[in-house]
Amino acid sequence: MAKMKEIKTNAMRILDRLKINYSHYTYECEEFIDGIQIADKLNLPHEKVYKTLVTIGNSKNYFVFVIPIEAELDLKKAAKSVGEKAVAMIPVKDINSITGYIRGGCTAIGMKKQYTTRIAEQARELQSMIVSGGRIGSQIELVPNDLCNASKAEFADITM
Repeated sequence: MAKMKEIKTNAMRILDRLKINYSHYTYECEEFIDGIQIADKLNLPHEKVYKTLVTIGNSKNYFVFVIPIEAELDLKKAAKSVGEKAVAMIPVKDINSITGYIRGGCTAIGMKKQYTTRIAEQARELQSMIVSGGRIGSQIELVPNDLCNASKAEFADITM
């Protein structure tokens, strides 16, 4: 019987090209579930698992924020971190057209365009962090600085 070939996501191909080490986790899921449910399903510590949020600023530019699954994005801090007066969450229906990813599979690595990206500063303290692998059912674990480099992000104080 032929060996099943792992199907790589765009995010994984980018990490491979950048020679960034990561671990890949998969889980069975037909539709969106939140990060807490994913962490529980994979028996992962909540403090290591992060979600990716996409916002729009007053300038009509898009901004990406990567925060812990149990945290809430502080819109004022987030706006300040990207030099905007205000940012707002984009409608769920627009995620795919803006990022190229679907809800529950959105990651800061390899979006359709390179958007200004901020990672919650508490990630700096972690040995590794876990983010979406670029599709529902896929998570990747990597060093926070590697995510920062791969997504051309900066760390910032962006949570409540």
